[in-house]
Amino acid sequence: MLTSLAGRTVIVTGASKGIGKGIAQVFARGGAKVAVVSRNLGEAEATAAILTGGGGTAKGFAADVSLQEDVEALATAVAAEFGGIDVLCSNAGIFPQAKIEDLSVEEWDHVMATNLKGTFLSIKGCLPYLKKSNQGRVVITSSITGPVTGFPGWTHYGASKAGQLGFMRTACIELAKYGITVNAVLPGNVLTEGLIDLGEDYCKSMAASVPLKKLGTVEDIGYAALFLASKEAAYITGQTIIVDGGQILPESLDALKD
Repeated sequence: MLTSLAGRTVIVTGASKGIGKGIAQVFARGGAKVAVVSRNLGEAEATAAILTGGGGTAKGFAADVSLQEDVEALATAVAAEFGGIDVLCSNAGIFPQAKIEDLSVEEWDHVMATNLKGTFLSIKGCLPYLKKSNQGRVVITSSITGPVTGFPGWTHYGASKAGQLGFMRTACIELAKYGITVNAVLPGNVLTEGLIDLGEDYCKSMAASVPLKKLGTVEDIGYAALFLASKEAAYITGQTIIVDGGQILPESLDALKD
């Protein structure tokens, strides 16, 4: 059993839905004080209400992680509300589909600003408070797409997710002197609102390509993040955990035939 995170303050960006919401739920159930962050305050507060209704401690905050002033104000507000910051789950991300020949510079920049620059700004904004924690943790939500796999229409998304890992590997060295660890979770296909929007046929085909024959849940990613934020993971930094039900392993669909 992991040492309890009860009383620890956790920021989860992009937490009003999808994987972020799942991460927030897992930490709330673990007794952490959860700052639910979204660009939309109403959506953040709605998710926070669900967490508190389940017996957790949570509050909604609004911030655009691509804006330095937003992230700095967020960190200040969370620290004032909960007495500090112990864990940052840098999860906010977008994944609009567009193939290279149709992809505009503006779309590319928007994805990079949210997914990659947003990770940098979130860590930078929270750093003064993470340094004061005796268990500072950063958990980045990357993806198998980019670092390991590819999919048409997601060149910008894949580049941003691979970039997060390049950033992580140096950030963990710089922050080690403060006792802060920086790690990443790489989800495969997880059943979220965004995945459902891609259609039932897509979901079925992706489940068929997973050795466990099912898509992951948002809580599956949350449990991996919880471990990386735990006391027991104190000697793990600069590492990645792929949570994909074995999706990346088969050489072809023939490998999954009985």
